[in-house]
Amino acid sequence: MPQAERQRSKSRASTSRAVARPPARAKVPLRKLLKVASVAGGIQFGWALQLSLLTPYVQELGIPHAWASIIWLCGPVSGLFVQPLVGHFSDRCTSRFGRRRPFIVCGAISIAVAVLLIGLSADIGWLLGDRGDFRPRAIAVFVFGFWILDVANNMTQGPCRALLADLTGKDHRRTRVANAYFSLFMAVGNILGYATGSFSGWFKILPFTLTSACNVDCANLKSAFFLDVIFIAITTCISASAAHEVPLGSHDQSAPFSEEGHEQSSDVHEAFLWELFGTFRYFSGTIWIILIVTALTWLGWFPFLLFDTDWMGREIYGGEPNEGQNYATGVRMGALGLMLNSVVLGITSVLMEKLCRKWGAGFIWGISNILMALCFLAMLILYYVAIHMDYRGHDLPPNGIVIAALIIFTILGGPLAITYSVPYALVSIRTESLGLGQGLSLGVLNLAIVIPQVSSCS
Repeated sequence: MPQAERQRSKSRASTSRAVARPPARAKVPLRKLLKVASVAGGIQFGWALQLSLLTPYVQELGIPHAWASIIWLCGPVSGLFVQPLVGHFSDRCTSRFGRRRPFIVCGAISIAVAVLLIGLSADIGWLLGDRGDFRPRAIAVFVFGFWILDVANNMTQGPCRALLADLTGKDHRRTRVANAYFSLFMAVGNILGYATGSFSGWFKILPFTLTSACNVDCANLKSAFFLDVIFIAITTCISASAAHEVPLGSHDQSAPFSEEGHEQSSDVHEAFLWELFGTFRYFSGTIWIILIVTALTWLGWFPFLLFDTDWMGREIYGGEPNEGQNYATGVRMGALGLMLNSVVLGITSVLMEKLCRKWGAGFIWGISNILMALCFLAMLILYYVAIHMDYRGHDLPPNGIVIAALIIFTILGGPLAITYSVPYALVSIRTESLGLGQGLSLGVLNLAIVIPQVSSCS
């Protein structure tokens, strides 16, 4: 009889523990992660146009080559403050639409406004009185739109990555998969953006873009940005409608999109910058290594991304803006090279999870950085060969030189895919156990990206 009583007591205790245990957190389907990550395609479509066409275009408006990088300074400067700030507030956003989605939607709308300003800058400058080769009013509109675009890009990408980290929680494999999806859609956006930028016949398809203030090259750029507005509207709708975020403060712990007890400590009201830099004291040596390697990596990537098509037009094709067709032809060929780069980037993104599972994310990242360095060295050698040939200034470059440049651009897609994915996954995994908000943690990683960019622009 006592034995039966003990068994009943154990049964009641186990039942009590089962009732007290919180329900298991549901796993988010991979197809939902894929939809959420799709907004990266819309963002990257505009970014690809920005990288491939705007450095040449701003010189055609009359800004000297040496000053072009100063305009690009906005990107890292805004990233230095905007992305951590947005991450901080998105961690605490109590909107009924969720924490991340309001920032994603507002950022996408800002991107659309910015690209319309950039595309129409020559026409607006003409209406304000610009004439001749130097167009200061068009430059002012262009720079204003350009800076809004950079701020909006930083405002959108951080919350999107943070949302993916929220959805995957402590599942490290799904975190890597989610970041690989994000990188995949970046590749899709790059392919579409660079393909759009390399096509020279948009002014025929959209003839209204050709105006007194806007020549053929300008009309092609304007048309490309009109397409970007449509694409980012579609991807933002898909992404925002896919994730049903539970508002911060909800006690529904079984919901897949809520974070348990997230950011409910007394330091919620700390000053933002104090909290941002205060997170450094919690970082382990491994996290510091990730940040340092990320900074050194972007010290190499940013000049390439900034001047790749300009390098092709000037150093390979030997042209100058507004002087003959060599420069414009080289820019389009550079955009083609970046499109091939994006194809490799997409393939690498699909294979990312298998590669990291087999050899380890750190090893894959290290190999990619070595390959990146070798490709940049090959670009220097190719430039040295090109300047010692006698075609420059009066003829197109030999096919061998162009093909070699395209091959280098293409190979760089693999390391770029890993740079877009692995550091974010590593930081998400290693900071999750510290209890820091994903938005703020990824904002700190962004500091390691933008500080080298500021150095490059300067």
